[in-house]
Amino acid sequence: MDRKEDLYGLDLSGAIWRKSPDSNGGQSCVEITDLPGGGVAVRDSKNPDRPDLRYTADEWNAFRSGVINGSL
Repeated sequence: MDRKEDLYGLDLSGAIWRKSPDSNGGQSCVEITDLPGGGVAVRDSKNPDRPDLRYTADEWNAFRSGVINGSL
């Protein structure tokens, strides 16, 4: 799925959200769940009922690359 409209049209009510193992059980973390086509949804673990943010696979890969190489 490459279109944002498609990602936001997905029902995530049964999604399995996960935190980074580096969070050490902390409450101030983000949680992610995988979306079809390699996309990712991200939400605030302190406020899981608030709207999540959804990223295409290309957007998520660009973000990860930026974090890994230190440009973010």
